[in-house]
Amino acid sequence: MPRPSSWLRGTAALALIGSALPAAAGGREPAPVATYSTPPARIAGLADFVDGVMAQQIATREVAGAVVTVVYQGKILFSRGYGFADIDKGVPVDGMRTLFRPGSTGKMFTWSALLQQVEAGKVDLDADVNTYLDFKIPPFEGKPIRVRDLLSHALGMSDVGNLTAPSVDKLIPYQTWLKQRVPERLWPADGEISYSNYGSAIAGYIVERVSGVPFPDYVERNIFAPLGMTSTTFREPLPPALAPRMANGYVVKDGKLVAEPFELFSPVMPAGSASSSGADMSRFMLAMLNGGALDGKRILKAESVALLMRDSRANAPGLQGMAHGFMVVRKAGPRLVGHGGNTGDFHSNMILAPEAGLGFFVSETGGQGSYGGRTELVEALIGRLFPVNAAPKVATPAGERVPVGAYRMNRRDYARPANPDRDWKVEAAGPDAITLVVEGAKTHWERIGPQLYERRTGARAGGPFERLQFYGGEGKWRLGFSSLPHVAFHQVKP
Repeated sequence: MPRPSSWLRGTAALALIGSALPAAAGGREPAPVATYSTPPARIAGLADFVDGVMAQQIATREVAGAVVTVVYQGKILFSRGYGFADIDKGVPVDGMRTLFRPGSTGKMFTWSALLQQVEAGKVDLDADVNTYLDFKIPPFEGKPIRVRDLLSHALGMSDVGNLTAPSVDKLIPYQTWLKQRVPERLWPADGEISYSNYGSAIAGYIVERVSGVPFPDYVERNIFAPLGMTSTTFREPLPPALAPRMANGYVVKDGKLVAEPFELFSPVMPAGSASSSGADMSRFMLAMLNGGALDGKRILKAESVALLMRDSRANAPGLQGMAHGFMVVRKAGPRLVGHGGNTGDFHSNMILAPEAGLGFFVSETGGQGSYGGRTELVEALIGRLFPVNAAPKVATPAGERVPVGAYRMNRRDYARPANPDRDWKVEAAGPDAITLVVEGAKTHWERIGPQLYERRTGARAGGPFERLQFYGGEGKWRLGFSSLPHVAFHQVKP
């Protein structure tokens, strides 16, 4: 569950798409092909590079435990653990066996399950989601939410909270939670993207309804078992065989790393209750990079995998947007797709470079600094493996006005009053630059094109370089970010 409100302080996870999608994932689009040649020097020593980054983070970023898993050209390059699974007992993280909470990264299991049902002919991507539900989600202006809108997070819904339970005895079935908390419809579906845990949970419920199999059983039988992912589950509490291998989540209290109780996300099970190991995440990545198959076992057709990775739509016309379930991290050079995830205690991300045959998964737990640490590690890996240069600064032409002012994220619970103190503020910083202020922290951005700016603070050599774009025009200005394709920011005060 991404938390973009804290992104500016080093905590980020990560062309307007107009082409129509097929009615089902049954076309003949080929599987991803490794066509990008990664220089051997960038692969050699990668494990040592990660060791160095993690040593620094454990010293400075309040990291209690972490796992980093890299796959390359059909094999596990390495899967390493860092820090402790249990500090008090002195149990170190085992890079192959220790379980972490991938959070929303686990949604990719749910989207895979949904596309299995599309392949089986039981779900139509263009159908109203109500076709498969035993309760009704109201249309907006006569327009329903389609199944494909779930994949692109273009539902036009308010966000909702209360995703967790305080204890096992307070858990309610996710099916009940969905029926009790239908979010308010705010704009038509297939319009602006606003990330939705609710929509992802609906996808899992559709799988359960059309297959006749409870969701956790379904993914175990049809995704985890075929791929040999014996250490992955959506179940809470954890099965007895897995519980001893679970890393503790941690927070910092009075300067000390303190273990937290096991988090309970079963109210939105398909959207975020997964637990998995580095070894299992590697097997899922290898299957995705191999067109849906691993070791002779296929979970998806190659064209379904291609759909997951293919562009759906974008909010900002000059920035990357959503694929289908996956987010687009980079459009080209090579193309990168992925999905971040946050629970209260764990911060994760999975990045795939299909053209390079490479993928990696990271997860960290610890104090607040570990949230930013996860992002810094992801960006360090991207910058080493697929470096880019900063864009040249371009002078602002006469007549182009910078739409300064306060901007508010579209992903929020609209039943609650907005807090203006959390608005993101844009200020002019000379003729060709702006300053962005988020919760008191400032960053500097320079103009590289029409209403397009690149961040020039906090960027390492090789990038990646964060970009923002203004779009929409007078009276309806919007603000988009390259690392946040799943949300938009609306101008609320010039």
